[in-house]
Amino acid sequence: MVRHPPLARPPAFRPQQNGGAKADDERYVISEESRQVRERQERAMQELLRKRRAAAMAVPTNEKSVRGRLRRLGDAITLFGEREMERRARLAQLMARLDIGGQLDRLLRAYEEEVEDKEEEVQYLFFTEGPKELREARIDIAKYSIKRAAVRVQRAKRRRDDPDEDVDAETKWALKQAKGMVLDCSSFGDDRPLTGCSFSRDGTILATCSLSGVTTLWEMPQVTNKIAVLKDHKERVTDVVFSPVDDCLATASADRTAKLWKTDGTLVQTFEGHLDRLARVAFHPSGKYLGTTSFDKTWRLWDVNTGAELLLQEGHSRSVYGIAFQQEGALAASSGLDSLARVWDLRTGRSILAFQGHIKPVLSVNFSPNGYHLASGGEDSQCRIWDLRMRKSLYIIPAHANLVSQVKYEPQQGYFLATASYDMKVNIWSGRDFSLVKSLAGHESKVASLDITADSSCIATVSHDRTIKLWTSSSNEEDDQGGETTDIDL
Repeated sequence: MVRHPPLARPPAFRPQQNGGAKADDERYVISEESRQVRERQERAMQELLRKRRAAAMAVPTNEKSVRGRLRRLGDAITLFGEREMERRARLAQLMARLDIGGQLDRLLRAYEEEVEDKEEEVQYLFFTEGPKELREARIDIAKYSIKRAAVRVQRAKRRRDDPDEDVDAETKWALKQAKGMVLDCSSFGDDRPLTGCSFSRDGTILATCSLSGVTTLWEMPQVTNKIAVLKDHKERVTDVVFSPVDDCLATASADRTAKLWKTDGTLVQTFEGHLDRLARVAFHPSGKYLGTTSFDKTWRLWDVNTGAELLLQEGHSRSVYGIAFQQEGALAASSGLDSLARVWDLRTGRSILAFQGHIKPVLSVNFSPNGYHLASGGEDSQCRIWDLRMRKSLYIIPAHANLVSQVKYEPQQGYFLATASYDMKVNIWSGRDFSLVKSLAGHESKVASLDITADSSCIATVSHDRTIKLWTSSSNEEDDQGGETTDIDL
């Protein structure tokens, strides 16, 4: 008989002591990398909570109140180069940190107990009160714009309903004239780079300005004879524009002033008030008011007859550069280095539209004669067409290889749009489908400005190469010599 060994007994279960639990825990050691990841996650979570709390904080919007709250909380009221919105954001972050630490309520409560009987509540206006002259100007602009709008609407209805009106044929003819633009005249305008140009209302005088601080009036059509030389600005002249109703012209300068002149060289008015150099100047269609833009982040409206400042308009976060008035006179557009184009209602003073789309500073704006299209050009080399009715961008034109210095619609019906650029070219675009019609090349340096005569027969351009160039349509001569012409496919 075979004997088998006895079966082994399972070991009895015995609860582990504290030392055994510690030994098990030591088997799961957290690596340094995992610990760093966990710390980063905790810091990110704390930062998220702090931002959420900061966003929910009731932070003052008044600049004086923001500075006072920072002083109360023991922080600097301003930092070097800090803007208003940055200062308010810093206050929100500070209040969130103190609130997390449980110190905010205590600090504010202690301060309120100290000043409760010493300070009275201050009421801040949510608008800036304007002078009586501004109210009268707004009424005058409203009356003027209503009449002009009625005329435009009647003209549009007649063009639509009259069988003799062929809009397509007119557009093709205008684009044919634009496509036939060739260099007609070139002349040196100054010893320094030219910065601006403008035709008189009848097209018989061309005004140019330059970095030398001199504005020159030239006799058309060859710009060889000087009519007058305007010398009163102490620094470079940045823009020049003729009045739409008389023979006066206005200049803007880096000496912080704008001046009104007669064509015989007589100085009529000096407009002073800006805190930094001026960029552009524009007349209201009525000729009674003048708009100026400046690097002090404002644009201003002046009474041409009295020289009084009617309106100081803020709204841009950086320097204001371009300005334009709608042909009816009800709206104004401004553009700035904050990459925005704003539309203002001159009858109420409100900013009714803020167009965002440019990714770099916007240097020029111009209204179409139809009243509801606005063109803008800037340092992103684009020209954008905005529709005021749809309140959005209608078309984006990749216009040039360098920044767009100026945009301008053909003044009759907006058949075409001209853009000047630092790529030394002026391009003409169809106002119908925004296709390229003609590229005017001839300047040897940056093209700073352009202007179009009232009958759209001539385009003037000025450049940093110090030359003035006049471009006219060769189609006019061909029409005169050959009689009837055939339509071209554009």
